[in-house]
Amino acid sequence: MKKNLFFLALLAMALLAVTACTERPAINQNVNNFRIKRGTNLSHWLSQSEERGEARQQHIQEDDFERLEQLGFDFVRIPIDEVQFWDEEGKQLPEAWQLLTFALDMAQKHHLRAIVDLHIIRSHYFNAVNEGGDNANTLFTSEKAQNDLINLWYQLSDALKGYSNDSVAYEFMNEPVADDHEQWNQLVAKVHAALRKVEPQRTLVIGSNRWQGYETMKYLKVPENDKNIVLSFHYYNPMILTHYGAWWTPIGKYKGKVNYPGILVSKEDYDAAPDSLKPQLEPYLTQEWNVDKIREDFKDAIEVAKKYDLQLFCGEWGVYEPVDRELAYKWTKDMLSVFDEFNIAWTTWCYDADFGFWDQKKNDYKDKPLVDLLMSAKGLEASTDKEKK
Repeated sequence: MKKNLFFLALLAMALLAVTACTERPAINQNVNNFRIKRGTNLSHWLSQSEERGEARQQHIQEDDFERLEQLGFDFVRIPIDEVQFWDEEGKQLPEAWQLLTFALDMAQKHHLRAIVDLHIIRSHYFNAVNEGGDNANTLFTSEKAQNDLINLWYQLSDALKGYSNDSVAYEFMNEPVADDHEQWNQLVAKVHAALRKVEPQRTLVIGSNRWQGYETMKYLKVPENDKNIVLSFHYYNPMILTHYGAWWTPIGKYKGKVNYPGILVSKEDYDAAPDSLKPQLEPYLTQEWNVDKIREDFKDAIEVAKKYDLQLFCGEWGVYEPVDRELAYKWTKDMLSVFDEFNIAWTTWCYDADFGFWDQKKNDYKDKPLVDLLMSAKGLEASTDKEKK
C-alpha cells in the first residue's frame, strides 16, 4: 500500500511539472535574421487618418515600396490603429486587413522587412494626457483593457503568422504613457508571455515608458532569455527645432529665431517672446545642442541594449516640414552620425506626411536633399559587416 502511495505521489508530481511547463511561454532561443538599419514610417494611412475606401486604397501603392527599395531603405514601420481594424463591437473591418497584408506582400516583394506597429488603441492614446498631467488612458488600470489588447494581437497573429520571422516583426504598442514605469513593465511581461504562446520566435519590438522616451529606457524591464526582441526609443529633441511651428505643441507657438548647433535661442529673441512662452524657452537659453548632446542623450538606451545584447532601434525621429531646411539638415546629419556610430537602426517620421520627404499628390519628392542625406548613412550591409569585425 505504501509503495502504491509512493508511486501515486511521484505521478502527481510529474503531472504538476508537465502542467507548469505547458503554462510557461515557449521561447525558441534561435535568433531570427530580422536585421534592420534604414527605414521610414508609412504613417497616416492605416493610422491617424480618416481616409477610407478608394482614397485609403490608393494612398500607398506598390510603386511606393519599389521606390523605397531603389532608394536604399531596407525596412518600413507600418503604424495601425484599432479603429481602422475593428469596430466598437470588436468585429473585424476587412478592408484594413486586406491593405495590411497587401503592404506586407509588397514589402516582401521589394526586399523590405516590416514592423507592424499597433499605434493607437481605444484604451490608450499617447496624447491622452491633459494639461494637468492626468492620464486619461484606462489600459494600465483595467484588466479587461489589457486582455483586450492581447486579444487584438491574437487576431493579428492569426492573420500574419504566415510571414517569415526574418521579414516581419510586431511592435505590440506605441508610445506607452503609464503613470508609473512598473505599470508598463507589468504589461510588457503580460503581453510578451501571451504572444510567446502563439509565436515563440517572432521578433517583438518593445519601447520604454512615457512616449518611448530615451530617458526612461533605464527603467524598462526587458523579458529575459529572449534574443528575438528589438528595443525601441523615439527622439525629437530639441523640440523647439524639430517641431517649430507645430500647432499641436506648446513650443510650436514660438515665432522667433532658432539656431543649431549651439545655443538655440538668443537672449534677445527670448526677451522679445510673449511672456506665456518664456517658461518653455528657458531651457534653450543655456544648453548647447550638437552631436555631443545627442550622443549623451542616447547613452542610457545604448547601455540597456548592450546589457541585454539586443538590437537598438529609433522608431521615430524627424523634422516638421515648415522648419528651416538648413537647420533640419544639420540636425539630421548629427542624428545619422550617432546612429552609425552605435549601429542604431531607425525609421524616419515619416514617408509622405508633414514630416516626410515624398508628396503623394504631386507624385514627386518634396525634399530630395533630405533623402540624399538619409541615404548617405550606413546601410544594412555596412552595419552587418561592422558587427562581424
